[in-house]
Amino acid sequence: MDSLTQIVLGAAIGEAVLGKKVGNKAMLYGAIAGTIPDLDSFAPLFTDTLTAIEIHRGFSHSILFSILFAPIFGWLISKIEKKADVHWKDWSWLMFWGLITHPLLDAHTTWGTQLFWPLDLRLAYKNIFVIDPLYTLPFLIFLILAFRAKKGSLQRRKYNNLGLIISSIYMICTIGLKAITYFKFESALEEQDISYNQIQTRPSPFNTIMWSANVEVEDAYLLADYSILDTKPIEFKRIPKNHDLVNDYRDEKDLNRIIAISQGWYTIAKRDEILYFNDLRFGAYNINAADPKFVFSYKLKGKSGELKVEEVPRDPENAKKVFSNLATRVFGN
Repeated sequence: MDSLTQIVLGAAIGEAVLGKKVGNKAMLYGAIAGTIPDLDSFAPLFTDTLTAIEIHRGFSHSILFSILFAPIFGWLISKIEKKADVHWKDWSWLMFWGLITHPLLDAHTTWGTQLFWPLDLRLAYKNIFVIDPLYTLPFLIFLILAFRAKKGSLQRRKYNNLGLIISSIYMICTIGLKAITYFKFESALEEQDISYNQIQTRPSPFNTIMWSANVEVEDAYLLADYSILDTKPIEFKRIPKNHDLVNDYRDEKDLNRIIAISQGWYTIAKRDEILYFNDLRFGAYNINAADPKFVFSYKLKGKSGELKVEEVPRDPENAKKVFSNLATRVFGN
């Protein structure tokens, strides 16, 4: 999830664990704990594109990281907050829950998280977008109310608990919406007599009213959107896999790495004699375009028999169009 959401969650967890004893400092250190796992976002400054992607939401988002570093951070805080009548074990407990709830929340997004690192297993439930105002804003409001209430008061605990409860209820609702929309896509495929290998669904940006699907068939992927307010049948856009375009690079390590990162959900496009690797899991700017451009796309540059992978920068103009179209499309077709 986005940084603000993780800060809000961390602060609320900090308050729940130690707010009665240290007041707003519990929120402060909880917010810091909720931010720490995302320091891996700075990896692109120190390494290549593929390594940075592999590192993201890896070790720092694992149970192991939380267990190892919570007591270290707890001990450091106890040295900083010497005047607080709190044992370092209590600070460690706060830090553990602040650290571990971060990847537990991220597991609900499309990218997911390697909670069980070093095992090569990425949990991605794909039931909430990385920025969802309906999850974050009510949570934030109740956190602010708790922050303003008196330390240790019943009202303060009530506000903080309400924020945690309401956000959790909304998260459960998104799982239900995912199930409902998944069956809608399945029914549409059956009604249109389309046989497929597998299907993957996710919410569209900033909401859980409209959902997207990737459907794998023999030589292509079918992409579609569905809003729970739709009145017309679901239409599927066919995108050829074109995997044969990279046959000459099948033994290249970098190609196999990017395929593994995409979990096999990818197409190859060719424009101006340049090959593009498109990760389907995060959607296209406009799936109805003749040659859709994807949010996560990579140039494949072959030189002297070697393959280099270079991420294509996001296009702000395309992003504006997406948000404009989304504002209309979410209310039905």
